[in-house]
Amino acid sequence: MLKEGIDVYVPLVDDHAVDAIIKRGDGSTALIQIKARSRDVIAGDAALFAAIPHDEVRQNYWFVFYSERMDTTWVMTSAEFDKEAVKNKSGKNIGRRSIWFNGKRKNRQTGVAEEYCRPQWEKYIVTDFSRIANDAM
Repeated sequence: MLKEGIDVYVPLVDDHAVDAIIKRGDGSTALIQIKARSRDVIAGDAALFAAIPHDEVRQNYWFVFYSERMDTTWVMTSAEFDKEAVKNKSGKNIGRRSIWFNGKRKNRQTGVAEEYCRPQWEKYIVTDFSRIANDAM
């Protein structure tokens, strides 16, 4: 975001699930929750984001998901995440949400398992943060 010239502010504490605040050109702000997976996660889980608390849709609130191994970033509004994520119905993370952007398949030519972005999630892939910077909700 900084490389794109976006004004980014970082809260001192993460009490409200906000990792960054950006100031848009029109003076409005957006609250950002960032989730990332390292390249060392279990094979097949490169873009699995689980146990995320999200009880209600929030205005001007965005999720940024990044998978280091897939080198892919997905951006969703609070409403999109609320609509698309699965709500855990049991277990210790009951009520929290999970989203799994990747699938796993065997490459027909090499026989090696590889992770890929499932087609229904491709619409959220971004290469910059203009969607957040320009889309005042």
